Amino acid sequence: DDGSFFSGAEREYNVQNWKIKVEQAKKAEFFREAEKLKHQITLIEKDRNGLLSNKKNDFQAEHGTLEEYEQKLTNGRRAEKMKTQQHLSKIHNHVKRLQLQLKDVKPTSEFVEKLREMMEEVDNAISAFKEEQRIIYEDLLKEEKTTLIELTAMEKKIEASFINPPERSFKAPSGKALSGGILSSQLPEEVVAFEKFLQQTGGRLGGWDDYDHQSFLKVWTKHKCKPGYLEEALAYLPSRTREDIQLHEAWYQELLFLEEKKKEAIYKWKSRKQQEKQEISKIQEKTKEITESDKQQKDEAQKQKLEEERRKRQQEIEAWKRQKEIEAAAKLEAELKEEEDQQRKQRKERQRQLEVKLIVEEHARIRKEQEEFLQLEREMREEAEREEKRRLAAMEIYRFQDRDQRKIEEKVQEKRAKEEEAKEKEKRLEKLKEKVQVHVDRDPSRLCKLTKGWEERFKNTGPSGTTPLLHIPHR
Repeated sequence: DDGSFFSGAEREYNVQNWKIKVEQAKKAEFFREAEKLKHQITLIEKDRNGLLSNKKNDFQAEHGTLEEYEQKLTNGRRAEKMKTQQHLSKIHNHVKRLQLQLKDVKPTSEFVEKLREMMEEVDNAISAFKEEQRIIYEDLLKEEKTTLIELTAMEKKIEASFINPPERSFKAPSGKALSGGILSSQLPEEVVAFEKFLQQTGGRLGGWDDYDHQSFLKVWTKHKCKPGYLEEALAYLPSRTREDIQLHEAWYQELLFLEEKKKEAIYKWKSRKQQEKQEISKIQEKTKEITESDKQQKDEAQKQKLEEERRKRQQEIEAWKRQKEIEAAAKLEAELKEEEDQQRKQRKERQRQLEVKLIVEEHARIRKEQEEFLQLEREMREEAEREEKRRLAAMEIYRFQDRDQRKIEEKVQEKRAKEEEAKEKEKRLEKLKEKVQVHVDRDPSRLCKLTKGWEERFKNTGPSGTTPLLHIPHR
């Protein structure tokens, strides 16, 4: 049994030692990775500072803005670092207090309750720190995604500028060019207003380049003109401000309104012209001779046929254009839907991974708490056993001390009895001396004479001349 106990204890010790080594290896790997990232950041900042210093004279205003933004980011990182260090220091202090309490374990319910409260404080502090870090990481991921979208849009814009030449600035037609065509007085008011609007606002792109305008239409069509599209539009148009996008939206809505009015006016104008032509034809039919009526009718029929064919071709062209616009919008909507589905799947996958991670961390935390509680219970049990041994040892010591004390008291009493007996004997001798008067003459030579006992011994000694026995045996 002792062998199995020691083997189990040794196995548990080996497991604990292995866990400690694994934790140390993880910490070392984390610090190595942190140092590597820190070195990479230093190199990137060095390259960036060198590039900015070379271009400082060319872009002084932009360089000042970048320096202010860099200082703002540096101060934010310092504040975040100090806040993180304060949280970690608080957690470290809680753990130190718990370790100090574990050094002096007491097998009482109050002590166990106190330990439980301290462990809950440590766990709450760690959980709060983790939650705060999780929120920070989610914000950073959102910022990273927005920055990535902006960079992608900027790259596409730059690539488009290299592939397609920039659109020339819109120039209003001169008075001569206008007079060479249809006079403005002969056109409908809606057509004149539409052309004037285009001249004043920079053409059919509203003064923007083709890439920015198409990106705006993509986001605007995706959100069905809802106000919530501004945030995504800012991400797709990093070179435009919120006010620019709002003004462009107002311009585009006005463009659509005027264009619709123009189409209606052209249709009415064509209908009116057609009606006028028909009326003129009727008048001409009445005024002309009968011989020319057949020819006029044929010509009119031919004109009507040509007009009908032209109108039919125009309607087919407009229908084809509308179909192309519908197909383009459907394609764009399908692409947006596919992108949204992909993003939804990615969000679900990240949520699932986060839930799995939280479950694993919760299981690890519960298991760790159980191990710590079992360790604490084992230590308390061992301490109780040691306390019981100390109590038994104290009882044995007290029993031995009590026995020794009784023996000492017995010896003292025995000694006291002997002393009393000696005193009694002295008293009896004194009384006898008082009763009997003995007068003895002093004879100093008596000291050199043999006693009666020695004389008897010498008498018993034979002629062999053996010496008397000088040793008296004692029991």
